[in-house]
Amino acid sequence: MIRRIASSALLLIALAPALCLSQDKCFDAGGVRLRYVERGAGEPVVLVHGFTNTAEIWANSGILQDLSRNYRVIAFDARGHGKSDKPHEPARYGREMPLDIVRLLDHLEIPRAHIVGYSLGGHITSQLLTLHPERFLSATLIAGSGRFTWTPADAEEAEADAREREKDCINPSLMFRLAPPNAPRPSADSLKVLSKNCFADTTQDRFAYAALTRARADQLIAPAAVAAVTVPTLGIVGTDDPMKAGMDALVRIRPSVKLVVIEGATHAGPRGILARPELIAALRSFLAEHRMR
Repeated sequence: MIRRIASSALLLIALAPALCLSQDKCFDAGGVRLRYVERGAGEPVVLVHGFTNTAEIWANSGILQDLSRNYRVIAFDARGHGKSDKPHEPARYGREMPLDIVRLLDHLEIPRAHIVGYSLGGHITSQLLTLHPERFLSATLIAGSGRFTWTPADAEEAEADAREREKDCINPSLMFRLAPPNAPRPSADSLKVLSKNCFADTTQDRFAYAALTRARADQLIAPAAVAAVTVPTLGIVGTDDPMKAGMDALVRIRPSVKLVVIEGATHAGPRGILARPELIAALRSFLAEHRMR
């Protein structure tokens, strides 16, 4: 029963009620309106959320509040998410997502910043480091290392995920892949409830999510480009997260990446990595080590 509850909680993380943040702001990112929030003062730290999340995930986990005691923290809703615009064309995602972060920095007139990405946000950040490394003091990749390979099987999986999302609003196949090893699958009734809740949530646009999913191939990063990155990089992942394999691959490509593995942490859910105290401790130490000189 405990394992079933944990599995259900993993599925619910993307649909949990958002904690409203004050002082929403918006800017134009190449014709797409993006919402962002700021808190604190000091060196800038940009937070990049995961797939189907919003900026609120950083507040819900306490990371935004903790970092804002010493830093100027900027969190935003990526295109296709939350209160930002939600294009339905795959071409509006892919590489445009990391470039949105540069557009945000330009809008705020910030020459260089620290950047922290979780899950999809980690993939976006990893690609961004190969495109505009000059804009970053440091990078932290949490449970998302970047996409270094793309095969026909990957393309088939992306299309299947997109169709599932369009049909049901949720993507159980992706959730199962991110679940801890040997975690039981939720019942069909539980999935129906999740789907119903997703359809009722006006911030969840299944066609935008599907478009983003179909753009996965445009997130591909050449291993040679990854190896050439010199931005100080921290990787954080849990032992019980399937994304650990990708983080291990990143370290093989670029051995300079500092890797922190948190025992028992999962991708999301009750043992999710964002809520672990080891994460904020490692992140704070790394940011302090790479302050602007």
